[in-house]
Amino acid sequence: MNLPALYEIADQYLQDVAKLQDLDLDPQTIADTLEGMAGDLEVKATNVAMFIRNLESLADQIKQAEAAMSARRKALETRADHIREYLLSNMQRTGITKIESPYFKIALRNNPPSVVVDDPSLIPAKYMRQAPPPPPAPDKKEIKAAIDFGETVPGAHLESKVSVSIK
Repeated sequence: MNLPALYEIADQYLQDVAKLQDLDLDPQTIADTLEGMAGDLEVKATNVAMFIRNLESLADQIKQAEAAMSARRKALETRADHIREYLLSNMQRTGITKIESPYFKIALRNNPPSVVVDDPSLIPAKYMRQAPPPPPAPDKKEIKAAIDFGETVPGAHLESKVSVSIK
C-alpha cells in the first residue's frame, strides 16, 4: 500500500479537523473521528522514522569504515617509513649510494641541515612563535545562567525548540 507523502496526509488531516470544528458534533464523536483519521498519518510517520533510523545507521557504518581506513592508511605509512629507514641503513652500511633498476633509481642524498631542538625551555623568547589568541566567542553557559537569573543579555535570548525522538 503506497501512502501519499507525509505532508499531504498532514494537510488533509488539518483540513478534516477544520471541517469537524464547523460541525455541531459531540466531543466523543469528534475524538473518535480524529483517531480514525490519524491512522494514515501514524503509519506514514512510522515509515519516515524507519527511514531516518536507516540513514543514521548507514552514516554510523560509514564513520566506522572511515576510522578503519584511516587506521589502515596510518599503519601502511608507518610501515613504509620503517622499510625506508631499513633500506637507508643497509645502503649506508654497505657503502652503496646509488642503485638503478628498470623501475626507478634509488640514491642516497644529503639533505640540507635542519634544526633539532634539544630543550625548548632554553630557547630565547625572540625565537619562539606566539600563536594568535583565539577570537572572543560568546559563552553560552554564562549567558543562559544570566538570563535564567533574570538579567537581560543584549544580542541573546533563550529559545526552546522541538525535536523528534525516535527510540
